[in-house]
Amino acid sequence: MARIFITGSADGLGQLAAKALIKQGHQVVLHARNAERAKRAFDKVPGAGDVLTADLSSIDETKALASKVNALGKFDAVIHNAGVYQVSRNSVHADGLPVLFVVNSLAPYILTCLIQKPERLIYLSSGMHLQGDPNLDRLPVGTQGRNSHVTYSDTKLHDVILSMAIARKWTDVFANAVDPGWVPTKMGGAGAPDNIEKGFQTQVWLAVSNEPEARVSGYYFHHKRQAHYLPAAKDAGAQEQFLARCEQITGVLLQ
Repeated sequence: MARIFITGSADGLGQLAAKALIKQGHQVVLHARNAERAKRAFDKVPGAGDVLTADLSSIDETKALASKVNALGKFDAVIHNAGVYQVSRNSVHADGLPVLFVVNSLAPYILTCLIQKPERLIYLSSGMHLQGDPNLDRLPVGTQGRNSHVTYSDTKLHDVILSMAIARKWTDVFANAVDPGWVPTKMGGAGAPDNIEKGFQTQVWLAVSNEPEARVSGYYFHHKRQAHYLPAAKDAGAQEQFLARCEQITGVLLQ
């Protein structure tokens, strides 16, 4: 039995992955944005071990979430599933940074740095990362991000960059990124054409499977197959630039 923590598991693909893992006999801890969503998540996912709350658009709450996770002991896998898509272009959190960037890019970085190192790390990206801007000079500096323009595609590229950086630096961990496809969730919309079952199966597989194909690191998967990703994500210089900017903004160092 493996222990898995899944961010953004109150609904959507995170919730479906949690249910599938619990059905397989694994212990799953959920995450929700607030207490109300946490209660609903617990009701919808029978057998979940616990549900932790944190608003990932807050750097401080994300740091606190890492402490809550560590208080429960070491996990075998962490699935960085949480993400936002439809927010106002000018939506800025109290930290002074674009919400898209804080939730989709900074939160996985902070949690990766602060949660006790698991055996497996899975980062949810998107095929839209291919349209992301590999020029990281445009990232927010400190909390002076109010006028920064960061797109959803940019943040999903950041997730691939982070996964590749972790795979390079932490050789004792399996770290990979996943494109779940355009599936009919609240984020994807009812008309999304991809298969909802395939949308969460790759995360589940990477989290617990002992198949040799799943016990790899530094890859980008779509429906359990290695897929093409933006080559810039593999560049060590780009990875170090991204990590340095995240450290500068959050005050959290990747050891």
